[in-house]
Amino acid sequence: MKSFYQFMMRYRGNKQLDHQRKLADWMFIDHDFPKHSSSYDEISRYLEWNIPFPEAIQTFDQLWDLYQEEG
Repeated sequence: MKSFYQFMMRYRGNKQLDHQRKLADWMFIDHDFPKHSSSYDEISRYLEWNIPFPEAIQTFDQLWDLYQEEG
């Protein structure tokens, strides 16, 4: 299974600046983001401590469901 970070890179650089793109772009530039993780708890805790924008947690939860469906 690929990491959540790898899954998210499909949203990076999208033409439309939506929450998915904002989260993917932030994950790309944040050198401390757990890029090899496939753990909901690890990524969720990281986002809670380093929230990049107000809707990031909600966006993460929605995208996590898609990530699990593809897994």
